[in-house]
Amino acid sequence: MPQTKRTPAGEGLTNLIPDLFRLNSLLFTAGDRMVARLGLTSARWQILGAIIAAERAQPVAWLARDLGAARQNVQRIVNDLERDGLVTFETNPHHRRAQLVVPTDKGRQAFDAAMRLQLPWVNGLADGLSVKDIETTSRVMSTLRAKLTSNNDRETSA
Repeated sequence: MPQTKRTPAGEGLTNLIPDLFRLNSLLFTAGDRMVARLGLTSARWQILGAIIAAERAQPVAWLARDLGAARQNVQRIVNDLERDGLVTFETNPHHRRAQLVVPTDKGRQAFDAAMRLQLPWVNGLADGLSVKDIETTSRVMSTLRAKLTSNNDRETSA
């Protein structure tokens, strides 16, 4: 017989989800304001950061997978980054059509400048929060992300 009522944890998570949506929106708005003078948006900053953080150049599909984003959205933003000279495309020896995305020096400089702007902002935002609470929140979010990823993978393979 199916469960007809939420568990206490299910109820708590249901109440948390709208707050997460609002927080995500506020973070993107704050990020947009922070990096606007660098010619970036939060989305461009996020994707540029993923490109720079990767151990090696990756195609857009891999970047999208790692970010949990739609490939088409990531492709559009990568195209914008390429148009602005922040990334370039290189031939992928393993796949003729899936080019590798590589940051340019200008892209690395823009990302470094964004991170310099982020430093005092994030320290101020974290002021008064305990490292333990932040680590706990991070673990909960990682667990939820893993469960959602696993559920999505099962649904797309069925």
